[in-house]
Amino acid sequence: MAPDQDEPALSQKAVEIARPFGFPITNSMVVTWIVAVGLIVFAQVATRHMKAIPEGIQNFWEWLVEGLYTFLEGIIGSHLVERTFWFFASIFIFILSANWMGLIPGVGTIGWGHQGAYGFKIDQPLFRGANADVNLTLAMALVFFACWIIWALQEDGPVGFLKELFAPKGDADGLMKVVMVVVFFASGCLEIISILFRPVSLSFRLYGNVFAGENMLEAMSTLVPRLGWLLPIPFYFLELLVGLVQALVFMLLTAVFTLLICQHEEESSGGTRDRLKHFADETHCTEGVGAN
Repeated sequence: MAPDQDEPALSQKAVEIARPFGFPITNSMVVTWIVAVGLIVFAQVATRHMKAIPEGIQNFWEWLVEGLYTFLEGIIGSHLVERTFWFFASIFIFILSANWMGLIPGVGTIGWGHQGAYGFKIDQPLFRGANADVNLTLAMALVFFACWIIWALQEDGPVGFLKELFAPKGDADGLMKVVMVVVFFASGCLEIISILFRPVSLSFRLYGNVFAGENMLEAMSTLVPRLGWLLPIPFYFLELLVGLVQALVFMLLTAVFTLLICQHEEESSGGTRDRLKHFADETHCTEGVGAN
């Protein structure tokens, strides 16, 4: 039997809901703007009247910022965190807020639609989870890629940047030195390919997990019509955890990628560089399997 055309399913791409002056506005863009404005207003209110002994929202904001700063400092060091904290903290807070806002009742269930075999079907939802749109996740990954290049050039310089990728590490003499040059040049070429694919893997990992979560909640709410309000509740708690984990993974991967190119070989001790690279590779593989 052919599947029912009215079977509940979420669109894989954001829906255009308006086009003022020829500029397309999608439902995911609306949620993105709401989250961004909300964070800006919250930060302004929390820091408008600073007190020596913080209380209320100032206390929460300082706890969040200080906690993230201390956490990142333990990973990438005090030198790098001073230069890059603004990006990593902002991206973590924004992704987490966007993920959790997508779980608010009404997101994806308010809009224009028609009556179908499974009840009223929303064709054009007014709101959509911001990170359930691959355009936003790819944009964040490309912004990081641009920042990564700038930070690497500032720390190493153009020559040092190329040395980090292609220069042989360790001491060798004679024929072994020639072999090491060839091996590390080939390794550098593979590293270039890996670097170019990082924005793709970062964006699709976040998009895939958020979009899969929204589909799961949609399926649970329509599985048993009379229990549509009850069945998704346990999965909402799961998605709260997934939203936190995905924000943390995005921030950690970008921080580790930055450290790997900005941390010189002589500064790393006890195999720290190798462990960080192993963590990044393992996270790529594990998250890829989870998304699939």
